[in-house]
Amino acid sequence: MIEIRNLSKLYDGVAAVQDVSLTVERGQIAALVGTSGSGKTTLLRMINRLVEPTSGQVLIEGKGTRLLPSHLLRRRIGYAIQGHGLFPHRTVGQNIAIVPRLLGWSAEQIRDRVDELLALFQLDPVAFRDRMPHELSGGQQQRVGVARALAARPDLLLMDEPFGALDPVIRAKAQDDLRQIQRQLGTTLILVTHDMEEAVSLGDRIAVMDKGRLVQYAPPAEILTAPATPFVRDLIGSDQRPFHLLSLTPVHAIATEGKAEGAPLRREATLRDALAECLWSGRDVLPLEGGGVVTLAALRAEAAPLARAAE
Repeated sequence: MIEIRNLSKLYDGVAAVQDVSLTVERGQIAALVGTSGSGKTTLLRMINRLVEPTSGQVLIEGKGTRLLPSHLLRRRIGYAIQGHGLFPHRTVGQNIAIVPRLLGWSAEQIRDRVDELLALFQLDPVAFRDRMPHELSGGQQQRVGVARALAARPDLLLMDEPFGALDPVIRAKAQDDLRQIQRQLGTTLILVTHDMEEAVSLGDRIAVMDKGRLVQYAPPAEILTAPATPFVRDLIGSDQRPFHLLSLTPVHAIATEGKAEGAPLRREATLRDALAECLWSGRDVLPLEGGGVVTLAALRAEAAPLARAAE
């Protein structure tokens, strides 16, 4: 569990972050969202003390982060940034191995962990272990960056706009991969994003920052249906609210018996994913993995009240 208590950061007497308190339970994803200059990245960096707080506390599993030297603290916390931040003159395997090597792991332990993570991110260890970063696609580089952040099995992973540099198709796949891997590993994750759609898609809870203050911290459904301030409401966008709400429900929740042609949707795909696929492909019914179908009529029936509520 991560507890942030009355955390503030002043620069020349001006508050970049002001008196922020929130708790992230173990195994949850918390998304920090807000406009540029809202303080979300400063808040994230105070957790691993890349930025030292002016006042307040950060506690991880009940222990204050100031009790450890900052460099030792950072070895316990995974950190992934936009553009991956890989060392260009080190191989993929060497990049992933950096923190385990600093922690004194044996060569065998490091090699096993590198191969385990490459396989987890669907990168064949034999094919990718000895490649250089410039030989990878943007999506592959980002996956290696996240694998490196997870290498020492941290209980906490911090991510600062990790998918901002990816094109929309690769970005959607990277988000999906992250969510599935986070569920497998049970890692607590705090993510900075400027994209409300990404926050809704990934976050168990969303923290909305405005001018250095935390203005709302709640589950996505509450943020969407009961925005605490006009700023939160404007950040969501009334025209986008129905689509955000559709993304909170898995498609299997409205599946019915039947069969249909075409590639099946994953059962964990959202109603929004299914609606987009219907509209893109021109189909009225989609098959699901493991059996069953979802119809365009059922999707429209789900979407209609959400659209009226957003008016």
